Amino acid sequence: MAAKDRKFALAAHLKESVLTTVLRPGEDLDEVALCTNFGLSRTPVREVFRELAGLGYIDLRDNRGPRVSDLSHTTLRDFFLAAPMIYGAILRLAARNASELQVAALRAAQDAFRAALRSGTPAERTLANTRFHEITGEMAGNVFLLPSFHRLLIDHARIGMTFYQPQTSEMVENLSEASAQHDAIIDAIAARDEATAAQLAEDHWNLSRNQIERFVMPAALDVPMGNLARSTPA
Repeated sequence: MAAKDRKFALAAHLKESVLTTVLRPGEDLDEVALCTNFGLSRTPVREVFRELAGLGYIDLRDNRGPRVSDLSHTTLRDFFLAAPMIYGAILRLAARNASELQVAALRAAQDAFRAALRSGTPAERTLANTRFHEITGEMAGNVFLLPSFHRLLIDHARIGMTFYQPQTSEMVENLSEASAQHDAIIDAIAARDEATAAQLAEDHWNLSRNQIERFVMPAALDVPMGNLARSTPA
């Protein structure tokens, strides 16, 4: 395998490991082991680290090794404040800018998400859902929004994986509704209906927020983040 392909494989490995919490928030990365495992010198490995740091997967620290980006009380609060605004802006721009090829890619991602719902593991569902939303970010194509959107997707995935609960009938119903909302999002984007896309972003966020509040919020967190989210304009 060429060095370029090994770099790509390393980046994909680290992204997936962070999203599925195989690498836990705040965990140090073993640069030497990664060099050995992927047959790369330190220079290309550090190039991958810089790329992933720019996307929000890892933190680079002066005179210390890289680590997985943290998921703290402050991060959770900021996530709830920013998510509805950023999701809405992304889907509005996606409806304005999406190409036919991107819409086709979004439909394929939705097929993969449905398959993961039927028979996939929690990690496979998380990755499929993340990929669906990543494509909407690619459609939006806004250099100012994309870094924040990528970080939202990373933390959304990690929140779900960190606090995952065995499926209940309510969770199954919510996942089914989320899939139906994905279909509606595709239709709105394909029709270039910005207003509907923005409303669907709010609806989709509310469904996700309610699920997070039910299964995720530790009692020890003293900031009423759900109330903050509700008071934030979409």
